[in-house]
Amino acid sequence: MRFLKLKYFSWIKNKFLLTSVIFILYALFLDDWDIFHLVKQNVKLQELDEQRDSTKVKLIQAQTTLKKLQSPIGLEAFAREEKFFKKNDEDIFVISYE
Repeated sequence: MRFLKLKYFSWIKNKFLLTSVIFILYALFLDDWDIFHLVKQNVKLQELDEQRDSTKVKLIQAQTTLKKLQSPIGLEAFAREEKFFKKNDEDIFVISYE
């Protein structure tokens, strides 16, 4: 039993090991860029990547809609289907399923 105490005490007396342990603890938990901050930044980066991908999809949809609106026929179809515009002699019935 006494031999084990001396063995652990010699490890604690080692300056290089003690300094290394203190440095690792400081770098992981106490530094400005500690492990918690890095994980938080990584999660935020993933959220921004997902947001970028959804924005790209919306941009492509907007570009296709814009191409359709360049012609008068496409403009009329968009106004009737999306905005429910009508001609003077028409009635529109909107059926919605809940």
